[in-house]
Amino acid sequence: MTKKYDALIIGGGHNGLVCAFYLARAGLKVRILERRHIVGGAAVTEEFAPGFRNSTASYTVSLLRPKVIADIRLHERGWRIVERTISNFFPHEDGYLKLGGGTARTQAEFARFSAKDAETFPRYEEALERVAEVLRDMALKTPPNAGGGIRALLAAAAQGKRLAGMNLEAQRDVMDLFVKSARDFLEGWYENKFVQAAFGFDAVVGNYASPDTPGSAYVLLHHVFGEVNGKKGMWGHSVGGMGAITRLMAEACADMGVEISLEAPVAKVLVDGGKAVGVKLESGEEIAAGTVIANAGPALVFRQLVDRSDLPPDFAHRIDRFKTGSGTFRMNVALSELPDFTVLPGKGKAEHHTAGIIIAPTLDYMDKAYTDAKAGGWSKAPIVEMKIPSTVDDSLAPSGQHVASLFCQQFDPAIDWDKHREKVADLIIDTVTKHAPNFKKSVIARQIHSPLDLERKFGLIGGDIFHGHMSLDQLWAARPVLGHGDYRSPIKGLYMCGSGTHPGGGVTGAPGHNAAHEILRDRSLFGRLFG
Repeated sequence: MTKKYDALIIGGGHNGLVCAFYLARAGLKVRILERRHIVGGAAVTEEFAPGFRNSTASYTVSLLRPKVIADIRLHERGWRIVERTISNFFPHEDGYLKLGGGTARTQAEFARFSAKDAETFPRYEEALERVAEVLRDMALKTPPNAGGGIRALLAAAAQGKRLAGMNLEAQRDVMDLFVKSARDFLEGWYENKFVQAAFGFDAVVGNYASPDTPGSAYVLLHHVFGEVNGKKGMWGHSVGGMGAITRLMAEACADMGVEISLEAPVAKVLVDGGKAVGVKLESGEEIAAGTVIANAGPALVFRQLVDRSDLPPDFAHRIDRFKTGSGTFRMNVALSELPDFTVLPGKGKAEHHTAGIIIAPTLDYMDKAYTDAKAGGWSKAPIVEMKIPSTVDDSLAPSGQHVASLFCQQFDPAIDWDKHREKVADLIIDTVTKHAPNFKKSVIARQIHSPLDLERKFGLIGGDIFHGHMSLDQLWAARPVLGHGDYRSPIKGLYMCGSGTHPGGGVTGAPGHNAAHEILRDRSLFGRLFG
C-alpha cells in the first residue's frame, strides 16, 4: 500500500467535505477520494453550454445547518445567499397562486380562493414550525442506536425529552406528519385544491410516491425545517450556484491540511480481520487508513464497494432491500429570454421569475403523475419545478439571457433511460410551454439528467437524490438500517457520512458533522474504553 492516512473519505460531496473539515480540525491526516473531475458531488456549478453555468444537480439552498456554516466560516469566505421574494409561483387553469412573502401576503393570496384557508394559514404555520423546530434540534444529534446499551438509552431519553415536552396538540401534529399521507394531512387543514397543492408539492420532491401514499406528509415537513440568513423556513439562491458552497468547503478543508484527490474512483473497501484498513482505487493503487468513511450512499457502498462476505448476512440482506429511486428527472436549459406565462404575461423580469415556478396545480395532478409513471414509465403530465437563478445572479448567463433548472417528477428509475431520455425531455419542455408559449423556442441548449444519468454521473443509485427513500422505515435510527443509525457500519473502522444516514437528504451538512463527531468519539480514550 501507499502512504497511510488517519482517514480516507470516499466521495467529495458536501457531507464528505464537512466530515473531512471536522476531522482535520481535530488533527487527523485526511484524504478525500473523488471519482469526478470536480469536487462537490451533486452540489456543483458547471458550464453546460458555452457561456451558461448552473447548479447542475442540487439547485437551491435552505437546509444547510447554521452551525456547519459558522464552523467552516462560509460567509467570511465570501458565500452569499439571495433570498426569494416569494417562495413559489403556481400557474393553473384558473389563474395562479403565489406562496410566500410573509404571513399577511400569503393570507391575502389564499383569500382569493378561500377565506377559510386564509384564516387557517397562521395556525398551520405555527403547527409546522413547532415540529420543524424539533427536527432542527435533532438534525445535529446522533440517533440512539438499537442495541447500543446504556449510551443509546441515554441518547434516546435525551432526544425524546423534547417530544415528550410538547403539548398534546403538538404531539398529534407530529404523529400526523410522520404517518399520514400528504393529502390526508393537508385536507385536514385546507379546503381549496390550489392551496392544498401549494404545500403538497414539497411532499413529492425527491419522493417517488403519490401525495396519497402514507408517510408522504413527512417529506413535506423535511423541506420546511431549513432557514436562510437566520430566517426559518426560507429558501434561497447560492450566488455562484451550489458549487460555490462546496468550493468554499474545499478551501476550508485545504486550509486544515486535507488532501483532495480528483478523478480517483474507489473500486473496493479493503477489509482485514473484520476491520476496514484502506481502499483500492480503480487504477489498482491501494491506500491504507485506520478509518474509512463513505460519503456515497449505502446502496452503492455495500452493494458495490464492499465484498458481501465481509458483511453480516442479516445486514447484507437488509441493504439488498434498502429502497432507492426518487423518481427524479433533472434538466438544465439555456434560454434566450424569460418565459412569458399566459396567466401572468411579460418577458421582463418579475418576482414570479425569481421564485420556484411549479407546475403541479392540484394533489390529483400529482397523484396522476405517479400512477402514470408506475404504469408506463413516466408522467404524461409531469410535475415540474423551474428555477431561473440568473434572474438574481447574472454571473450564470450572458447578458440578456438566462439559465433555468428543471426539477421534474415522476419517472420510473427502472426503465431503459438510454432509450427514452430525449423523448421525455421533449415532454418536459412541452409541459412548461403549455403555460409559457414562448418557452420551447427560447431554449438554446439543454442538459439532461435522467434517473440513469444521475446514477452514472453522481453515483445516486436509482437516481435517488436523497441516497434512499425518506420513508418512516428508513429514518432516524433506522437510516440506513436499524442497529447502524449511528454512522457506524458493521465493519469496524468503516463509517457512513452521506445523505443515506440521519437526518437524510438535502444539502444539510448534518450527516458529515455527526459522523465526524462519532469518529472522534471512537478515537478518544473514552471511546476506546467504553465504545
